Amino acid sequence: MSQFPQTLKTWRKARRFSQLDLALEADVSTRHISFLETGRAQPSREMIGRLGDALNLPLESRNLMLTHAGFAARYPGRDWHDDVMMPVRAAVSHVLTGHAPFPALALDRLWNVVEMNEPAGRLFGMLSVEKGSSLLDLMMSDLLPTVIENWPEVAHHSAQRLRIESISQGGVTALDRVVEHLSALARERVENPTAVVPTVYNAGGIRFSLFSTIAQFGSPADLTLDDLKIELFFPNDKPTEDALRALDAA
Repeated sequence: MSQFPQTLKTWRKARRFSQLDLALEADVSTRHISFLETGRAQPSREMIGRLGDALNLPLESRNLMLTHAGFAARYPGRDWHDDVMMPVRAAVSHVLTGHAPFPALALDRLWNVVEMNEPAGRLFGMLSVEKGSSLLDLMMSDLLPTVIENWPEVAHHSAQRLRIESISQGGVTALDRVVEHLSALARERVENPTAVVPTVYNAGGIRFSLFSTIAQFGSPADLTLDDLKIELFFPNDKPTEDALRALDAA
């Protein structure tokens, strides 16, 4: 028997859909969803695509659903340096470079640094972060509590973000391990809340207060791009902006 029925059922439950919910989203009958989950009906490639859209599955999980149903995977996972990725690399470089004098990183699904701009290299170099570094390993280290003034708050919000990312991908052991570690250190900020919770670095006599935004590709058809996210950091106060501009001019 194919693995597809259990795969579909697992994802439906992960998304907290009833069979009726999924049937409505995928525009099929509840009976057909039931038959797919019991193996009484076999899905077509087109049906798997509709189910993937309805469940908002990452591309890697769509590939897995296809192979579990006996089809070839649809979405490739190209190397970042492949020629066909050149326009994407150029776009990422444009965003990162244009964000100077403020730091910016491109990260993969496991928070490894794929690319970084010069301001990020200068700032995060203080934390021994460079291209290829794992930010998950950094979060598990003893370093951040010594250089981030509000580490318990940052740990709380980082754990929330990682938990959501893991759930959206169907559970990622590497992310869940860091969530467990950060949750033991975390403290939610409740008094005098601000619009954002900044990360306040204090290292080598230099203090930076930063918040960030996340950008991702809107229509990826490749596993590498589906996983890629760009994190853009912004100063949370005037002294931080002045310090970043001074570093950039040095």
